[in-house]
Amino acid sequence: MEIRVLRYFLAVAREGSITKAANYLHLTQPTLSRQIRELEMELGCALLIRKNHRISLTPEGMLLRRRAEEIVAMADKTQAEFSALENAIGGEIYLGGGETQAIRPIAKLLKELREDYPDIRYHLFSGNAADVTERLDKGLLDFGILIQPADLSKYDYLNLPAKDLWGVLLPKTDPLAQKEVFRKEDLRSLPLICSRQAIAPSQSGNEFADWFGEDFQKLNIVTTFNLVYNAAMLVEAGVGYAITIDRLANTGPDSPLCFRPLSPRLESGLNLIWKKYQVFSPAAQLFLERLEAALSQ
Repeated sequence: MEIRVLRYFLAVAREGSITKAANYLHLTQPTLSRQIRELEMELGCALLIRKNHRISLTPEGMLLRRRAEEIVAMADKTQAEFSALENAIGGEIYLGGGETQAIRPIAKLLKELREDYPDIRYHLFSGNAADVTERLDKGLLDFGILIQPADLSKYDYLNLPAKDLWGVLLPKTDPLAQKEVFRKEDLRSLPLICSRQAIAPSQSGNEFADWFGEDFQKLNIVTTFNLVYNAAMLVEAGVGYAITIDRLANTGPDSPLCFRPLSPRLESGLNLIWKKYQVFSPAAQLFLERLEAALSQ
């Protein structure tokens, strides 16, 4: 199975048409069709459903699409790392994490690093702890940011100085906006919009369930989200009250939303993690050294 052919297959899956994919790839349609048929013969299954000039994926095709995306991403990352060996001041850095204020000091470091080494490029991936560790384990990320507590047994890590403060995002016009804090009893009857990390088991790296206690499963969680930008619009529309982290959504003077912390106060520490015995690209190694130096100060 060649990387080149996997790229062809991904183009067909994305375009939904052999003709459009062939135009995109600058191939003739018969050539591309032959390559896909040979791939199906190699795997021993049909990958495409051809119907009415449109292409859809079989279940096997959907599985291959997921695997092909990972394989191609890894191939591109590996090629970039070897290219960077020719020039130690260039290359790619892949960083993943959830929405968190910890990205601010890291963003400052990336800016300083880019000023010194303008050929370094950065790739950011947003996801919860499970998403980040999965991509880290597969070699698709150099570093991940996890909210404490988290299982760090497979990783080396640095403790980041930032803390995330948990609370409730709600409309300023809501009568509950008069509260200074939200306590457990305030949340029991409310329709809640919770991040995926806020309802994950505590061993997955989240403290909200432990903070709430034994009645956590009785909460009325009407919606879950991955990115707070979308959740904020649901709050504004009156769908519910979002359990989230402070300073991620706009709560400024011109915003219709406000944030109120939980009480007792709930804060989460953060770790920057990487695989044990990781061999870094020159760019990633430089980033880690700069971050370690900054934290030591």
